[in-house]
Amino acid sequence: MPIVVDVDVMLARRKMSVGALADRIGITPANLAVLKNGRAKAVRFTTLDAICEVLECQPGDVLRWEPADADRSPERATPTAD
Repeated sequence: MPIVVDVDVMLARRKMSVGALADRIGITPANLAVLKNGRAKAVRFTTLDAICEVLECQPGDVLRWEPADADRSPERATPTAD
């Protein structure tokens, strides 16, 4: 998945447990684990807002994009005929 969730990095920086964050943002530890482990298909802006507020960070501190496949980069794309 090209979107990488770095919640665990921010948790470590803030010395906070998954359970404590889950309690403070109002979701279950299981649902936070789904997000943290990259298995979530979506995240609500309200949840992202709560995570950023509690961890005192920006959305880019907990989410980042990585290319899925280097062979499919725009530089290697095959031009289309018009």
